[in-house]
Formats: sequence, C-alpha cells, structure tokens
Amino acid sequence: MSRCAWPLLRRLQARAGLALRHGGGAPRARPVASSASSSSSASSGDGGASRAPDTSLFVPVPLKPGLGGAAEEDVGAELTRPLDKGEVLKNLNKFYKRKEIQRLGAENGLDARLFHQAFISFRKYIMESSSVSADLHIILNDICCGFFLLGHVDDLFPFFLRHAKQIFPMLDCMDDLRKISDLRLPPNWYPDARAIQRKIIFHAGPTNSGKTYHAIQRFLSAKSGIYCGPLKLLAHEIFQKSNDANVPCDLVTGEERVFANEDARQAPHVACTIEMCSTNTPYEVAVIDEIQMIRDPARGWAWTRALLGLCAEEIHICGEPAAIDLVTELMYTTGEEVEVRNYQRLTPLTVLDYALESLDNLRPGDCIVCFSKNDIYSVSRQIEARGLECAVIYGSLPPGTKLEQAKKFNDPDDPCKILVATDAIGMGLNLCIRRIIFNSIVKPTVNEKGEKEIDSITTSQALQIAGRAGRFGSSFRQGEVTTMHREDLAQLRDILSDAVPPVKAAGLHPTPEQIEMFAYHLPDATLSNLIDIFVSLSQVDGMYFVCNIDDFKFLADMIQHIPLNLRSRYVFCTAPLNRKEPFVCTTLLKFARQFSRNEPVTFDWLCRHTKWPLAAPKNIKELVHLEAVHDVFDLYLWLSYRFMDMFPDAALVRDIQKKLDDIIQIGVCNITKLIRASQSAAAPGTAEVVSEDFPLSRTQKDARVVSERHSAASAEALSIAVEAAGLRRAKNSRPSRLGGRQEELKSYGRGSLANRLLREGLLTQEMLRQLESEWQDQHRNGRHGFGSKRDDQHSSKETRKKRK
Repeated sequence: MSRCAWPLLRRLQARAGLALRHGGGAPRARPVASSASSSSSASSGDGGASRAPDTSLFVPVPLKPGLGGAAEEDVGAELTRPLDKGEVLKNLNKFYKRKEIQRLGAENGLDARLFHQAFISFRKYIMESSSVSADLHIILNDICCGFFLLGHVDDLFPFFLRHAKQIFPMLDCMDDLRKISDLRLPPNWYPDARAIQRKIIFHAGPTNSGKTYHAIQRFLSAKSGIYCGPLKLLAHEIFQKSNDANVPCDLVTGEERVFANEDARQAPHVACTIEMCSTNTPYEVAVIDEIQMIRDPARGWAWTRALLGLCAEEIHICGEPAAIDLVTELMYTTGEEVEVRNYQRLTPLTVLDYALESLDNLRPGDCIVCFSKNDIYSVSRQIEARGLECAVIYGSLPPGTKLEQAKKFNDPDDPCKILVATDAIGMGLNLCIRRIIFNSIVKPTVNEKGEKEIDSITTSQALQIAGRAGRFGSSFRQGEVTTMHREDLAQLRDILSDAVPPVKAAGLHPTPEQIEMFAYHLPDATLSNLIDIFVSLSQVDGMYFVCNIDDFKFLADMIQHIPLNLRSRYVFCTAPLNRKEPFVCTTLLKFARQFSRNEPVTFDWLCRHTKWPLAAPKNIKELVHLEAVHDVFDLYLWLSYRFMDMFPDAALVRDIQKKLDDIIQIGVCNITKLIRASQSAAAPGTAEVVSEDFPLSRTQKDARVVSERHSAASAEALSIAVEAAGLRRAKNSRPSRLGGRQEELKSYGRGSLANRLLREGLLTQEMLRQLESEWQDQHRNGRHGFGSKRDDQHSSKETRKKRK
C-alpha cells in the first residue's frame, strides 16, 4: 500500500508548494516562507512608520479536532497506515525546537509568543484528531517511519503555518488592518469640510473675559449656526438665550431633542453637546466652546471631530490661549488660517494673603470647593451646624438640581449665602461668587493611560475654578480666592502664577465604520479585542493621540455574552454611563438582553426595574441611589434616540425623570439631615458616609508626599501612620509646628481611615496612640522615617505585649 502512495504523495507535496529533498538539512518550506516574508516586510515598511503589533492582544480562535466517523473515511491511513501517536508527539517536539523553524515563523509574523501558542494548538489538534488531512497524514507517516529522503520534520512547516493562520486570522490580513487603523490624516475623513474654505477665529482668554459672549453674538446674527459645548447645561443655556432673542434654535443632546418650531421643523440654529454635532449639515457660523478639552483623555476626540469636520463658513473657537498653537498647526494641515482675538478678564481676581482656617470666618458669597463627596457632606454639615444655610453642587447631581441650587445661591432674597461644590462649578453655571475657597488643592485624576492618580490640581483647573469668583455683571465687582488651610495657600499661589502648559495633541477615537472593517477581517474576535488590536496597530502623528478606551472595553466585555450585531453592540458600548455605578451597569446589561430578544423596553418594564414611584431619601445611601436611578432614565433616553422602536416610551420616561429631579432636590436641600441619619445608623464616630474609589484626597496626597521622603521599606507603614493620625501637609512640617500637630492629632485621630481600620479590627486604640507617639518622637528628634530595625522589632514586641 505504501508503494502505491508515492505518486499521490508527490502530487500532494507539489500542491502544498514543497520540493523533494535529495539530502542536507535545509527546510523545503523556504519558498512559502520567502513569499510571506516579503509581504510582512512590505507591511512593516508601509509609510515608514508602522510598528510591530502587540501580539499579546491576539486571541487564538479555537479549532475543534477532526473526530472522524463512519461518514468520513481516513484517506491518509488507507494510503499508508494509522499513525503512531507516540512517535508523532516526539517528532512534533523536535519540530518545535528547530531554530530554523522558529526563524521561519518570525519571518511570517509569528513572534515567540504567537509561535508557542500556535504550536500548542497545532500539536493538540493533531494528537486529539482521529483523522487529519491526507497530505498531512502522509507527511507525518514518512517522518515517523524514518524515510529521510521523503520526510523531514521541517516539511511540517506549511501545515503548521496554515494552522497558525487559522487560529490567528490577523496574520493573513495584517496589511489591511494597518491601513484601516492608520490615523495619520484625520482631515481627510471629512471631505465636505475640505470642499469649502472656512474662516477660523480663535477667541482666547481666561474665564470671565467675554470670549464666549462675542462668539455667541456672531452666532445669533448669522442666518444659520451651530453651538457645540461640553455640557448639557451650556447647550441648554444657549438654546434659551437664542429663543429669548427671537432666534429660533433647537436643542440636541444625547438624551434630548427639543424643537423651537411647534411643527417639529428643524430650526436654522442648533445648540448641542459636542458629541452630537453634525458634520454633514452646512451652517454659516459654528461655535466650538472650551477648545482646550481637545486634550481630554476620554472626550478629546469630539473636539477634534468638530474642529476638522464642521461644514461652516466661519468657525468660532473659544478657550484657553494654551490651545492656540495646536489649533494653528491642525488648521495648517487643512490649508486654513487662524485669526486670534485675545481677551482679558473683565473683573480683577485677587489671591488673598490669608487662609480661611475656620468655617466661622465665612462670609456671604463664599464658595468652598471640595474634590470629594465626603468632603462635601462634612463641610456642609459643619456649616449648617453654625446656623448657616448652604447650597450644594456636585457632578453626579441631575442638571435640574444643579440649576435649582445655583438659583437658590444667586437669589439675593434667599437666606442661603454659602455654596459648597466640587469642580463641577468650573463651567456651565452662572454663579454670583465673591470668594472661592479651596478646601484642598489635590484631587483624583485619570492619566492618559487610564490609571488613577491623586495629585495637585493643574494650573488650568485652578484658573477655571478660581475664575468663577467676581463674575462680570454680578453684585461682586471683584473676585477673591484663598484656601481653607494656611499651609495650602503658598502652593495655590504658585499654581495660579504658573503658565498654563500648551495643549500638545488632539484626541482621536475609532469610528464604527473602522471597527466594522476590522470585524470583517477578524470575524471571531470580540469587540473588546478588536478595539485593543486597532489601538495597538494604529498610527498617529505627533499632533494626535488615541483617546482612552477603558470605559468602552468595560462595557464591551460586560455585554459580550449577549448576541448582538456589531453596530448595535458598538452603540451600547458608547453609552454615557459611570461604570462605578453598579445599578446603572446592571440596567444596561438588562437593556441589552431585552434588545437581543427583540423585546421592547417599555415604560412599565422600566418602572418595575427601578421600583418607581420612589420616595424622598431618608439618608445619603438612598440619595445616591436616586441619583443612579436618574442616570438610568438618562440612559433609556439616550438609547431611545438610537433605537426608537426598542425604547418607545421616551416621553413618559422624561416625565418621571422630572419628578425624580424634584425628589432629589428635596434630598439635597435636607442633606445635613441625611448625613446625620447615615451616621447614626453606622458605628459611633464614623466619618465616612459614602465609600468612594478615592479616599479623602487631602489625606491621600499627604501620605504620598511623605512617602517620597522616606525609604521604600518604611513607606507603607509611614503612609498608614500619617493617614490614621490625620496629619496635614507632612511635606511642609517643621519642629516649630509640633504643638499644632498635636492638636491636629487630637481632632483628626478619628478620621475616616482610622475608624475604618478600627471597625475592621486591623487597628486598636493602643496601636493608634502608639503610632501618634512614634510620629511625634521622630519629629522631636529631627528624624525622617521610622527607626532602625532594632527599634521596629522592639516596638513590635511592645505591641504584642499590650495586645496580650
């Protein structure tokens, strides 16, 4: 039988691109390798700027072994003989160890990681298959039989490479994938905008300089126009101003469409959030507000898209002078010149020489800025304990509640004269503030890699917030800014005096069309994996960066198991929600599941899910839940404008959302009562009301600053000591302030971290007192860091004795 197999073997080998070996050790797979190699090198040289892909993102497609059966006859075994799997395994392992094979794999795009994964899959496929293809069976048989002139382990390479391309389909289409993910010429994505010569006018100036006012005046005088802002509140403000000035203007946000005309005809003017602007509709004037946000790690792509893609005869750009150079460079690539109009602040802003130091020193018109919800709760309760009313504004409040709180604070006849807010007041709200008081100058941020950090506020952030004081046209003709704590004041002054660093790059984001083309080439990849591969292969020049996609990937992974078409899946993954809110994320999952079953998400279904109607909150936890329910209603409305037939009850949901807004307003007005109720329900002395991803920013920053000045061995222990004792500004501490430090220890010894550690049994009162004592001793002795190893051992023994 085997003699009859030789002619067939030769035909099979010729079809596989093999040549018979007449001696020597050179692999016969060379012709196949060279052709694939030239293709790979051409890909790597495309544009001269392509980079090696991150192969850790390549997920192998599972291949089921051939199980054979009565209907499938093993032709290879009939022509030769059944394979000895033990001998096959030995020869496969020899194949894997061959340096020539590894080199051939590298030339065909298989780095060490992919080569290993492909071999494991190839070996498993062969060993677990009851039958393999006839040509592979015959090659394996000749190798195992020792027919040196006809079989060598190197002859397995074409079959191995074919298998590798089956489990890693991107190897066969790398050139196409690189072209799809080439992001080096974003201006070419907008042919309609490139077909006209646009006039670009940059209105540059600080907060409260009138730059946006002048741009809006041109917007109102035009025959048609579009305003693009970063917030719904800003879009709503322009919408109202336009219609009040008898200029019909529509409102378009992710969750809402409001027509100026009763018959729902489109008005010539539109105010929208920047993600919702149309790049196909022609306008006479377009206004792009807060252009410096083009550098935002998550949303910067929306400003890039508007700047490059809006079809308007005039583009009026408003923002910080730090963005002038980048905008000029970007417009140079489109052949458009930029006219810069500079503005100065309309009212003076003074940095005071003294800190507030005590809430007893508050005056009407003061705004205390915090960067933590817990700080908001704590400060507002202390203010009302002094018999003063305060308004509260923070980011997760609904827009309607923010406006009502702002109205309450601005009303000269209202007894509420103090505002406690986060940096949410930096834009979108008109507030009559006399003095901005920074409760802290550190805040949690997310860097370009999507990593969470806690650091000092930037000059841009500080100017944006401080600039809200002394608004032009308010009752205060000048603004003042200071800090709550004396030791922060010098640093705030330095931050405000620094020049704002220039904006260096504009954000980009993969479009649905690009992801669809990727999916065509990689049909078995998940959406999250498609995005990862896209970003790893993407090429951008120095003026652009790819925006952070962690939120997108989080949602993609969350709904991956739900059967959806790619376009619908992409839309669900771009939904604007806070992934830190479990209730909102769970709701999105249920929405997607209903959608996949082609079952409309009705008003009744939503009411059952959210347990509507809801009562006024009795504590902070209930208030936070109501805010999450409001976000769920926003999510429903957002999806209703993309899948109208599947989310059909937008009008009903908008009605109950307004009612929920009123309920939340009641809770915010009684926030101190809610705080007291929450604390009375918790352990005595509890300071932390709502757990957050970031601890109180001030304490966390102090621990980090102190840690930098100590050895790595003591950093963790020192950080715990500082946080537990509630120390402030350890970086600037001096022996002369020791008395003040002791007072701080007494007043802050029961801070949130200390209480948490006490509740969890990780810290005792004795241990806390010992930490305080050791910290004080070290500063008396002028030492930085914990004592010697002997001292540490001694203190540990003492602690154990006290525990006993």
